[in-house]
Amino acid sequence: MAWLTATYHISAPPDRVEARARALALEQSVECPLEAIGDPRILAEIVAQVGDIRQLGPELFRVDIRLAVETLGSDSAQAINMLFGNASLWDDVEFVDVDVPESVLAAFAGPRHGIAGLRALTDAPERALTNVALKPQGLPIPALAEMARTFALAGVDIIKDDHGIVDQRYSPYAQRIPALQAAVAEASAETGRPSFYAPNVSGAPRDMHARTKLAREAGCRVVLVAPMLVGLPAFRELVDDFPDLVYLAHPSFGGATRIAAPLLYGKLLRLFGADAVIFVNYGGRFAWAPETCAAVAENLRAPWAQLAPAMPVPAGGMLLSRVDELLDFYGPDSMLLIGGNLLIARERLLERSREFVEAVAGHRFAPLGIA
Repeated sequence: MAWLTATYHISAPPDRVEARARALALEQSVECPLEAIGDPRILAEIVAQVGDIRQLGPELFRVDIRLAVETLGSDSAQAINMLFGNASLWDDVEFVDVDVPESVLAAFAGPRHGIAGLRALTDAPERALTNVALKPQGLPIPALAEMARTFALAGVDIIKDDHGIVDQRYSPYAQRIPALQAAVAEASAETGRPSFYAPNVSGAPRDMHARTKLAREAGCRVVLVAPMLVGLPAFRELVDDFPDLVYLAHPSFGGATRIAAPLLYGKLLRLFGADAVIFVNYGGRFAWAPETCAAVAENLRAPWAQLAPAMPVPAGGMLLSRVDELLDFYGPDSMLLIGGNLLIARERLLERSREFVEAVAGHRFAPLGIA
């Protein structure tokens, strides 16, 4: 009988935590009282088991629950359901980690390209990579194409749609993707340096597949997807159906969960096939601690069975003036994503974008860091 260990944080008084842990184990396995079960096999092999309980604070505990691998089935949605389905509705429980046996990991291909593939694609064997966002939404396609061309002339590696741009009246997908891909490809040919446009293909499953097919036919090599918006199983299916593309995962709607950031962004998105994962950086628009960001990056790159390492992409209020600090923090196997802090240059966008590219390419890494 194979088991995996899922780890949760439970907020409860010390005299109630064991009861809450038992309730969590039942909820995530059989979802009924033990008294209702008469089959000895179910009691022994299906009912989840409470493992280690460690106190972290006055009313905060780290709880290990052993779940039967058999209950996960072979479906991605069912796997997530058994790990954190009904329990996600409890506001005193947070899903923080999972120790998956290799028998389960073998069913997941993980990143098809990962860090090595991104380095080969961008012809950047050692340095950190650069990423920018096309903003603000509302711009007509010619203006977006000109902005994308400017970023490519500056030598930016990945030029992505803002996650808010998909298929609006002022920027229809079917017209935008070929136009922006052509602009980036022409500028890249002019500079002799590879730059890649990453269109946002997020949407309902049928729309997402149609958009991804169109992007590939237009010559795109990288696409942007928000896995939590479209659903993790739908994201995994997309990666399976178009394995030749590089997938840049966006964090939108990822805060609408009680899943710890290092687990969601560092492990789950990698498990489901993201080659690079955007997450919010410390000291920007979002109040993440440096330790959280470091844990996300470490989980994305750490050895994990047969899964390729994925590229960390810190973002969210990033400043050009902090490039050296952030590269020392994240190390060379990272991709910095700056948007608004470049766009404020307006008429000087090309020059400021080149400053970004040169700052990343010219950085000399400190001996210490998380890489």
